[in-house]
Amino acid sequence: MNKFILYNFVFLFLLAACGGTKELAGKNSPVVPNNTYIETFHEGVRLKLTGRIEEAIGKFQKCLIIRQDDDAVYYALSELELMLDNKAASAEYIKKAAEIDPDNTWYIQELAYMYLNQKDYSNAIKNFDKLTKKEPRNIDWLYGTAQAAMESGNLTKCIEAMNKIEDKMGLNPQISLQKYSIYMEAGKQDEAFNELAKAREVFPNEASLIGTTVDYYYQTGQPDKAANMLEELVKADPGNGRAHLALADVYRKEGDEIKAFESLKMAFKSDDVDVDTKMGILIKVHETSYKIDPEIYELVDIVVEKYPKEAKAHSINGDYLLSAKKDDEALAAYKRALEFDANTYPIWNQVLIMEYQQGKNEELYQDSKRCLELFPTIGTVYLLNGVSANQTKRYSEAFEVLTVGQEMIYNDKPIRAEFLGQLGEASFGLKEYTQGKEYYKKALEVDPNSQLLKNNYAYRLANANMDLDLAESLCKQVVLRAPNESQFLDTYGWVLFQKKEYSKAKTEFESAYANNTTDETVMEHLGDVYFKLKDLEKALIWWERAKAIKSNDLLDKKIADKQYYAPQL
Repeated sequence: MNKFILYNFVFLFLLAACGGTKELAGKNSPVVPNNTYIETFHEGVRLKLTGRIEEAIGKFQKCLIIRQDDDAVYYALSELELMLDNKAASAEYIKKAAEIDPDNTWYIQELAYMYLNQKDYSNAIKNFDKLTKKEPRNIDWLYGTAQAAMESGNLTKCIEAMNKIEDKMGLNPQISLQKYSIYMEAGKQDEAFNELAKAREVFPNEASLIGTTVDYYYQTGQPDKAANMLEELVKADPGNGRAHLALADVYRKEGDEIKAFESLKMAFKSDDVDVDTKMGILIKVHETSYKIDPEIYELVDIVVEKYPKEAKAHSINGDYLLSAKKDDEALAAYKRALEFDANTYPIWNQVLIMEYQQGKNEELYQDSKRCLELFPTIGTVYLLNGVSANQTKRYSEAFEVLTVGQEMIYNDKPIRAEFLGQLGEASFGLKEYTQGKEYYKKALEVDPNSQLLKNNYAYRLANANMDLDLAESLCKQVVLRAPNESQFLDTYGWVLFQKKEYSKAKTEFESAYANNTTDETVMEHLGDVYFKLKDLEKALIWWERAKAIKSNDLLDKKIADKQYYAPQL
């Protein structure tokens, strides 16, 4: 247990820290001092009042040359040295003043607090005792005694002082709590509990007393009694989030999930429970739950509402929305988190991956570019920026960023191959076909089992209408491994289309459509192949279907002119 601090004393030797002073005439001052002494003393006072501290010290030190037994001069010098934060010098002067006038209350008080500040607790107690004998009802001095006694380990003396305070102030919850802490520090648990019980008889609804009693039961290994008092505590202090949190755990163990959730909700609404504790609960639930109860989403909403400028609140919201398969909302939540903390890479990574998966290429391009400014040494960000640049036909930018990024990849062959493949994509986009083929060949040398690389290479060859036999060979390898992958079947059909084998191409496009009925590219290709098979009616049907999902300028022109046009490279 941390040592209980009874009272927060400020170490002051003076009545005023700046400006004001208390003129004290020592009892040993002469009745008729010489004029030089009086003038020097008054000049020192005037200099002190105008803030000319060092000059004032010089004047009072001149006074000491004339007379060495004037306690008022020593007191003034103590005050001035303290203003300059020269505590050691200040202490010596106040000690001297007290030697000359040992019964002066002001000097004794300054000594008491000085010794307390210097951790000389025995002398502090000695001087506080002198003061309380002079004025037994002074609460501050009794607190000083208690503080010094507590710090020195004299708990009996400390309790004695606290009892005197209680006698003068009457029974008071805060004093009772202080005495409770003193007894607990001393290992006197029964006496500590008695203080609480006595105070609760007078203040039965005082939340601080109830809460401390709950803590007492937990500390002394009586969790059942603590649990029984938690309901009483939240009635007395409805905003006590920690109590609601503990009560939620009690209800959960009892199997009362409804009450447990209500208490948990109250805890989440309370400022007593910090955001990190709430986050810890939500993270644990998210990581350990196979299925998340709908009520938990309500807790997430509370966190977002209470901490709208906390990145972690929006991040956990994204995690839960993702679990609920609300991908668009989850992505928006992660982006919101980045508005308040752009320096957390895991959030960036989540945003970029989701944009890539959802085909949001323009957003991916813009966000990955910004991410690179913050994290210029992470290779995968270069790759995603390169992919998005290729997809948005910024081929020169793609080639540049991929060239830089590939140098940051070590001992990761699949990623290295991806870089080479994307460099091939950029080269084909720039119509540097020979260079593009070289990059794709290198990529397949690094990762010969990548079906996606083979597919993309075949598609680029087909678009460029070159090396179509090689493209068909690649497609056959891919389809053999993944016979139901719509994207791969479509590429195979497109290679056959470019080879003018339209019936075979139609078969592959139909297989691709059977495996994915929402892919507008497959639908457009079906329109293309029906046109080549001289079935304009079916061609227009498929083109219109493709347009209903996602249009493009070339598709619009096909429909308007009722004519096939080859893609523009």
